[in-house]
Amino acid sequence: MSTRLRKITQQVLVGNVKVGGGAPIVVQSMTNTDTANVKATVTQILELAKAGSELVRITVNSEEAAAAVASIKEQLLAQNCTVPIVGDFHFNGHKLLEKYPDCAAALDKYRINPGNVGRGKARDPQFQQMIEFACQYNKPVRIGVNGGSLDQAVLTRLLDENRALAQPEPLAAVSRKAIVLSALESAAKAEELGLSKDKIILSCKISNVQELISIYEDLSSRCDYALHLGLTEAGMGSKGIVSSAAALSVLMQQGIGDTIRISLTPEPGTSRTQEVIVGQEILQTMGFRAFTPMVISCPGCGRTTSDYFQKLALNIQTYLRDQMPIWREKYAGVEEMEVAVMGCVVNGPGESKNANIGISLPGTGESPVAPVYEDGEKTVTLKGDHIAEEFQAIVQRYIETHYGNK
Repeated sequence: MSTRLRKITQQVLVGNVKVGGGAPIVVQSMTNTDTANVKATVTQILELAKAGSELVRITVNSEEAAAAVASIKEQLLAQNCTVPIVGDFHFNGHKLLEKYPDCAAALDKYRINPGNVGRGKARDPQFQQMIEFACQYNKPVRIGVNGGSLDQAVLTRLLDENRALAQPEPLAAVSRKAIVLSALESAAKAEELGLSKDKIILSCKISNVQELISIYEDLSSRCDYALHLGLTEAGMGSKGIVSSAAALSVLMQQGIGDTIRISLTPEPGTSRTQEVIVGQEILQTMGFRAFTPMVISCPGCGRTTSDYFQKLALNIQTYLRDQMPIWREKYAGVEEMEVAVMGCVVNGPGESKNANIGISLPGTGESPVAPVYEDGEKTVTLKGDHIAEEFQAIVQRYIETHYGNK
């Protein structure tokens, strides 16, 4: 794992998960079910938790949703799912927490957006109510500022100050300052109201990669609160994945960030768990954490006109991820294993030898054999129509003999 220095922030305990204070960077996600639909929400939370989400946020936007939270938590615990649940509040959170104390008690963290907590004269009293409930129920709070719902009072104040300057700054620069200042001023206010620093997590999300990096660099330099990272409205498919990876990787490489979420727009028919997998893969490919054995596979070229090695790489990658909930509990260190699936003789043997276990499949015109390497040594050569099944069995056997039982 990477030895890069991380900024040590105040540690926050969210349910049974440590955020900040040098703890491993936490992967979180959010449901997209109607929270009032208890069955659908419980099912999706279980899927996200099984995929490896360490915190799951749910929308609490109505009385029906608030009334469902305690039942959701009860059903999760009945199925031995202890993943912390975060309540996402906008506009009416103060009313919901007051009317539904079971909801306030069941949630493991509250998420407040200073721009959406109230307007005008109502803002400060409603923010105060939210913080008072957090203190009453001993819950941490994420104060999450979003560029799309920025506190207009803060922005207006900074714009007025900017206009008075001899050389006013561009609007984008003032907006970035307003985002950071909104988070810091809200956190300071929360502390004044009695919420301790070890109950506060900050985030400042925006959808532009370079601006997000600039904002978090500024925020990190000005506080030691635990920080949640995420590129908001990242987008769909490869665009959302690449944008999130670009922004978050730059920040984490500087030691900034204690928990992350990849805010992907799900493609029709795809699982919500994709955002969890992407978050894990960003952390693992950068060497910050390990979640599941990594598959190294070549892109293919004119030497690999068959798609056999592609199918084998996909099958073994799916197999490894599907088995991880079992292996994680049984075999210590298995998540750090590397498996190579290569398509021809050019790089196949070399890459296979460098992995814990690897297979070099025959390319076009090569002998129809597939040597298998374990810890750099060739152990067997596979032939025939059952190479995939035989290699999968070899991987399973390797894990059983090389990783200690927990």
